[in-house]
Amino acid sequence: MIEKLQHKYALSEQGAKDMIKAFAACTLANLAQMMPVGILFMMTGDLLNGALPKNHLVIFIAGSIVCLFLVAFTEYLQYNATFFSTYIESGVRRRSLAEKLRKIPLSFFGKKDLADLTNTIMADCAMIETASSHWLPELVGAFISTTLVVISLFFFDARMALAAVWVLPVAFFIVFTSRNVIHKVNRRGSRYKVECLDGIQEALETVRDLKAYNAQDAYMKGLNKKIKAVESHNIFAEFINAAFVCSAQMILKLGIGTVAVVGSALLLKNEVSVITFFMYLLVVSRMYEPLQIALQNFSALIATDTQCERMDEILSHYEQDGVDVMTNNGYDIEFKNVRFSYEDGESVLSDVSFTAKQGEVTALIGPSGGGKTTVSRLAARFWDIDEGKITVGGMDISKIDPEKLLSMYSIVFQDVTLFNNTVLENIRIGKKEATDEEVKAAARLAHCDEFIEKLPEGYNTLIGENGSELSGGERQRISIARAFLKDAPIILMDEATASLDVDNESLIQEAISDLIKDKTVLIIAHRMRTVDGADKIVVLKNGTVAESDAPSKLRGKDGIYNHMLSVQMQSENWKMA
Repeated sequence: MIEKLQHKYALSEQGAKDMIKAFAACTLANLAQMMPVGILFMMTGDLLNGALPKNHLVIFIAGSIVCLFLVAFTEYLQYNATFFSTYIESGVRRRSLAEKLRKIPLSFFGKKDLADLTNTIMADCAMIETASSHWLPELVGAFISTTLVVISLFFFDARMALAAVWVLPVAFFIVFTSRNVIHKVNRRGSRYKVECLDGIQEALETVRDLKAYNAQDAYMKGLNKKIKAVESHNIFAEFINAAFVCSAQMILKLGIGTVAVVGSALLLKNEVSVITFFMYLLVVSRMYEPLQIALQNFSALIATDTQCERMDEILSHYEQDGVDVMTNNGYDIEFKNVRFSYEDGESVLSDVSFTAKQGEVTALIGPSGGGKTTVSRLAARFWDIDEGKITVGGMDISKIDPEKLLSMYSIVFQDVTLFNNTVLENIRIGKKEATDEEVKAAARLAHCDEFIEKLPEGYNTLIGENGSELSGGERQRISIARAFLKDAPIILMDEATASLDVDNESLIQEAISDLIKDKTVLIIAHRMRTVDGADKIVVLKNGTVAESDAPSKLRGKDGIYNHMLSVQMQSENWKMA
């Protein structure tokens, strides 16, 4: 049962145990609220007999006080078991999702967009939190307590009991039949919400371009359509839900009528007493009240299946794992007959083999879409390959824990990611335990000090979300400073100097030449002057190694490298007429 709850509602093991406690607490709370009905029944019996003995009065008063205490105590237990435990579990769930996202392959993120994942972690978690604190415990508690009450009713009079309970299976069956309809409606609603979130996020990220081309009005029309689609769908979803729940609640209320009709008929035949008739009317009126809410909760729980499936998709996803002990002998990176595809049947790399040796610079070049960036990502195990083998110093990287493996790499991406923090802390990401002096030394190597000195608070200046206060070249230099600070034995650079002007590019390349001594360097570049000093060129085309040799040797061949070199030389000499 614990495992089923874990997968069904994306719970931890402790969360599933706490959920069972919440079921028990809600059941006790419902039963405690039925106890006053028993006292009222006994008191009414005495009054109908024409007398209310003093000793009975004392018992009734004491019983009422005890009932009041039990109701208060069980409500306290219910509150703690449902709300407090749920809020703790919500924190665990969000941390578990974040931890899981840290361990699963990056290929997963290629199939999901940011808005979808954000919606899962925030909105879906909030929905499950409400389900865990309100809907599910109350539903199960109402079901168990009602079952116990129904069993006891059959001991008094089976005919009256049948009149009271026949509506229960009918009402719940009506709501249950809505399952497939609600699932389809909710999946469509999730799609509309993600499209809307995507649109809003895209508008915020591209506001500069939209203004530059006077495209705000046209874009907002499309965004308004997405917002209207969410609004219209929510109204439709509420209508569908109400149609099933209200119908079930109407059926449920018929139970009071049938108890009155059957009880009256039996009373006229003297087959039941007035007090028994009165008791059944009291019990059903109290019994149906939590069931009215239970029907709403049941429908709401059906609606959460989509959210639970989305979270379970993350929590059950395959993780990249491996041992913490590295057995590499040196830092040569070797690709052996590597095949890789992002999607099944769509091969990106086919039979790629080459070696990037320690102490040398290996440059990956070739036409766009040839697989250069993919190769660099695979070298750091951002994804796991389909076939073949990638080794570092003879060590199979697929057997090593990804985070342990990445301790050997300094990576400079083409798309720089910065945080809304100070310049100092953005560079310190390269080495968290680095002192301020070490950070500043790395910044000087990357020629960051030139623009940092001009900032209002120097190294302590906040640079805005993703470095919005800096230029593209300044952001790139901070990224390079991180690599200097980490000083790892393997360096991966993807168009590391693409955002720099010629002067700064030359300065950075001089600094990099000091950094890469005795290290394995794998760079991706389109500018031929960037790779001119490389020890080895690997030309990738259509996911295969088309050429591989030293630059001097490739220049003498009529191949892709020589063609790219001549084309770029022509473009540099191009002038406007």
